[in-house]
Amino acid sequence: MTLEIITADSLAPLRHGFFTRRGGASSGVFAGLNCGPGSSDQREIVAINRARVAQAMDVPVEALVTVSQVHSPRVVTVTGPLTDPRPEADGLVTDQPGLALAVLTADCQPVLFADADAGVIGAAHAGWRGAQGGVLEATVEAMIALGASREGIRAVIGPTISQRAYEVGPEFLEEFLGEDPGNGRFFAGGQGDRAQFDLPAYGLHRLRAAGIEAEWTRHCTYSDPERFFSFRRATHQREADYGRLISAIRL
Repeated sequence: MTLEIITADSLAPLRHGFFTRRGGASSGVFAGLNCGPGSSDQREIVAINRARVAQAMDVPVEALVTVSQVHSPRVVTVTGPLTDPRPEADGLVTDQPGLALAVLTADCQPVLFADADAGVIGAAHAGWRGAQGGVLEATVEAMIALGASREGIRAVIGPTISQRAYEVGPEFLEEFLGEDPGNGRFFAGGQGDRAQFDLPAYGLHRLRAAGIEAEWTRHCTYSDPERFFSFRRATHQREADYGRLISAIRL
């Protein structure tokens, strides 16, 4: 099966993509393009999947750069291929042609950044904790340090869990309201004491507050099992593990 790659006009003409699960070599709960070496999928199969992504991005597989994601605001400036052990971070930036920056997700926000005129790109893994901690703003600042301009940066949030699928408890809501009472706009009422959190709206708010033009592709990972992996869906279905989607951009 051919790879399915979601793109955004605002990131053109740079090669980029939010890859769905279609077109991979994995089977079982990982069926399709599982690119997560941290999963219990066969390492050789994950390597095959990542090689297919590298080919689609037109880079050698070692130039498909990922980090050890830890839900942090840490960002690394990449100057060449990374080797194991990979740095613990959730954002990557570079001004080096021929490198594809990539992040892995399964409900969290994959965010791709580009200032095409300045020749600077970025990628971030932004779940609620990373977004709240400032990984999006930190990625922007790291791009500016490489010569990007705030006005020139475009950001796109790829497939992520939508509000209707993201139920949270009262302590989650209280944490966000304690940070800023205005965060109440990102929650809708749920059953009982539960609430529904709008992660992509929160991500867009953080990006736009930082002066960045941003959009969401409007794909929900939870609601479309044929195309996307989802940690929360796998948990609800009591599956032993789940695949990881990959999103990448290169100069």
